Amino acid sequence: MPTTPLFRDSASSATAPLAKVRDYLGDQAAAVERALESLLPAPGPADGGVAEAMRYTALSPGKRIRPVILLAVAESYSAPASRLMPCACALEMVHACSLILDDLPCMDDAELRRGRPTSHRIYGEDKAILAAFGLLNLAYGIVSADPSVPDDLRPAVASLLSEALGTRGLIGGQALDLADSPSGRSLHELEQIHSRKTGSLFIASVEIGALLGLAPEPERRALSLYAKNLGLAYQIVDDLLDATSDAATIGKDSQRDRRGNFVSLSGVEGARRLAEELSDCALDHLAILGARGALLRGLALYLTGRSR
Repeated sequence: MPTTPLFRDSASSATAPLAKVRDYLGDQAAAVERALESLLPAPGPADGGVAEAMRYTALSPGKRIRPVILLAVAESYSAPASRLMPCACALEMVHACSLILDDLPCMDDAELRRGRPTSHRIYGEDKAILAAFGLLNLAYGIVSADPSVPDDLRPAVASLLSEALGTRGLIGGQALDLADSPSGRSLHELEQIHSRKTGSLFIASVEIGALLGLAPEPERRALSLYAKNLGLAYQIVDDLLDATSDAATIGKDSQRDRRGNFVSLSGVEGARRLAEELSDCALDHLAILGARGALLRGLALYLTGRSR
């Protein structure tokens, strides 16, 4: 699995160095966190503790990968920075909403998320669920009303978010993941689950970024395929970390997937090879961008070679 900077032979497939990618992720994640801080509601006695619960998860220490990918895609088309951050934050709020729901006792019953107790263990299930819907509501409110989002792009951004969350996206993937599988899951079934549960927000990230960057249609299609492959590769790496690391390292419950995953099906080495193949496929879809895809190539290699 790639863990060092890689450079391709031609200018059309140049890849950003690992150090540059790491710096970009750190800088942009910090910018997203500052923006989230200002967009999230301030806690007060009139909200019943929901605003505090919203902030607890949305501002918990994370990599902010999805909003950073959105920013990277849009910036590759020289989109104005002022146009991008509200939508990036809305995407992170949607992701935070999904984490709260995923961790609930009726779903994965998780104890840790991002190195801290899960939301329902701090605030109770009732406030955790309300916080999840509060984040979702705020995300759509930003897309529909923030003045930095161009009026002619609002419907398309909202539609992309809706598709990512719906029964053909994250919600459908979560339902499939929770379903019993007495005979065990096939590789195809796992791909169907995680292309929705994990991949849908990766795809929304690049598609919204491409939309805000006014990317031409052929490049938007290629970016969507890049994201689909990267999202699955990212999930497989997550499964590898779950199988080979402890909770202190990865910041969440480890080795608790009772329903099976890519490692339990393919073994550690088989899962590694599959992640590498998907990462390579993601890179291939960036060829149409030429040198403008260097940062996105670097991000793919960095994210599929991570250790936490």
